[in-house]
Order: sequence, then structure tokens, then C-alpha cells
Amino acid sequence: MYPVKNKLKKLQLAAALGATIALPAMAQTSVQVTGLVDTYVGSLKYSGDSGRTSVVDSGGMTTSWIGFKGTEDLGGGLKAKFNLTSFFRSNTGATGRFDGNETMFSRDANVGLTGNFGAVSLGRDLAPNFLPSILFNPFGDSFKLSPLILHMDVPWFNASGWTNSVAGDTGWSNEIIYTTPDFAGLKANFHYQFGEQAGNNGKNNIGANVLYFHGPLALTAYYQRVKVNNPLELSPGNVQPATNIPLPSGMMAARQSNWFLGATYDLTVAKLFATYDQTSHDIDLKDKTLQLGTSIPLGQGAVLASWANTKRSGAAVGESLKRNTASLGYDYNMSKRTDLYAVYMYDKITEQTVGNSVAFGIRHRF
Repeated sequence: MYPVKNKLKKLQLAAALGATIALPAMAQTSVQVTGLVDTYVGSLKYSGDSGRTSVVDSGGMTTSWIGFKGTEDLGGGLKAKFNLTSFFRSNTGATGRFDGNETMFSRDANVGLTGNFGAVSLGRDLAPNFLPSILFNPFGDSFKLSPLILHMDVPWFNASGWTNSVAGDTGWSNEIIYTTPDFAGLKANFHYQFGEQAGNNGKNNIGANVLYFHGPLALTAYYQRVKVNNPLELSPGNVQPATNIPLPSGMMAARQSNWFLGATYDLTVAKLFATYDQTSHDIDLKDKTLQLGTSIPLGQGAVLASWANTKRSGAAVGESLKRNTASLGYDYNMSKRTDLYAVYMYDKITEQTVGNSVAFGIRHRF
């Protein structure tokens, strides 16, 4: 009996010591369930629509998403990180941003390392255009109400036939990103997306952005060169981005170059926003977009205003086209994680009907 008891005590002691040793290691690892739910009630009419649509819809100010992220301290200032996040539509519970975007982790699916050298990420992650565009307009990443984002990223499947000016989506699959350390408020990201087609290395996408934050001033710029339909990201209606550009001459864009400049300045009584970007293709087709905006603190929230103007020209579209979109709203913070918003938007494309939309929504972060 005694040997058995002694052996049992030794096993218990070993288990206790093992748990004691493991606790500090476990304390260095963190995994979070995180996300955002945004739902709004609205009456929508974009330029070119034949009539008005009343909706309860998802993603008025931010596309709803849920997922997991985590880090592990590897010692010596080195950390491992991962992100697995998925878009969903809070009005129906459907996955993805739209029909045909059903990939489980279409927002993020990446793993990487961070340290004194900066950071490296592998997998599906942000495109070069995303952070500069959402951080330098007062409506952020609203794909329904931000004039700049609507012009850059959202195609219209109505009578206007207006397509998004920036090709390649806001997230890239099969991607490597290197992020530099922070140099007194200045940071850069270098993006490379593999085409993954044997014997055809010309279908790879490439880009970079820089972000500078110092006191009230912030500056940004990006450049990207993409194959318009690579990889084959599906847009609403299962139409490939390369095929929804209305080109009367029958020409088809295959490659696009895009550069962007942005600035903000916080006057305390108001924050000012300005951006300018330009796209060009391997055919005669060019877009130039100017955006001006402001965010004015008021009570427990802020008044938001933004205007974007895009001029589309070139033989591919014949007569030059223009689009003007303006939004005015109020975002009220109920807490650090929950806000209410109300927005009015005006939209007009050359030779198309005028659009007027209103939206009232609630957004919660967790």
C-alpha cells in the first residue's frame, strides 16, 4: 500500500508542478471573440434607380462581422498572431457581404509574426487601398452611406451601370503583407498578392501604403497595380468586376493602376478630411475622385458631412461622366461600444435620375 500511496503523491506533485509551470505560458496567449453588429432602417434611392426601396438592412455604417483573433508571446519581443473573421448580414443572418460572397472567413484569414522588425502577415488580409480610404473620410468604412467608399468600391446594378472606380476589392487573398515599425508616427505596409496560375506570373497584384499620425495632423498615400479580375472575386449578382464596366466600344479593361492621397487635420472644434485618387487602365479609361469632409463634435456624438465627385473619361466610355454624392448625418455615442446614427444622402450620375436616401441605425461592437 505504501508504494502505491507514495507513487500517487508523486503523480499529484508532478501534476501540480506542471500546472504551475504551464500557467505563465498560458498567460502569454490571448484569444478573443470579437465583432460588430450594424443594422439600420432606411428608405433608399440611388442615382439610376427606378424607384425607392424601404429596407431593414445590415451594415449602414460598418459591414457586420464576427470572428476570432489572438496573439502568443514567443519571447524576446516576438509574437505570433492570427485573425479569422467573417462578414454576415444582420437583417437575415446570411453569411458574406452579399450573395455570392459566401466564403466563411472572407474578412480575414491570416497568421503572422510581429516584433521589433515590424510585422508579417500571410493569408487573406487588407488590400493597400482599404486603410487610407476608411481612415480619411468621416463616414469610415460605410459601403452604404460614405460617398468616397461608394465611388471607390461599390458597383451599381441599375440603369446607371456605374461600376466601382477601384478594382481588386478591399481585401486580397493569397497575400503577403510586410508592415514596418512605427517611425515617430510614420508606418508603411507593402502588399503582394500571388496570382497562383502556373506559367502566368503577370497576374500578380502589388501595392503599398503609408500612414502618418502626429498630433492633429494625419497624412496617407497608397499605390496599387492590379489585374482587374484576379483573383476571381464575385460582386453582387455573381458578376466579375472586370465584366460589369459598361464599355460601348467593346473594349475590356484587364489591368488598373491606382494612386491616392489623403489628409486630416483636427481643429478640436472640427476635424477636416480631404482625399484625391486617380485610376487608369490598359485601355483609355480613367477616373479622378475628390472627397472633402468634416466631423464636428456635438453633445455625445458628432455631425458628419462628406462630398465626393468622380469624373470618368476616356474612349472606353465615350462622353465624360460625372458622379456627385453627398452625405450628412449625426452619430450619437450611447457608450464606448454602442452608437445610434441618422444619415441623409444625395446621389447624382450624369443623365441618370437623382437619388435621395435616409437611414437610421444602431451599431454595437463586442
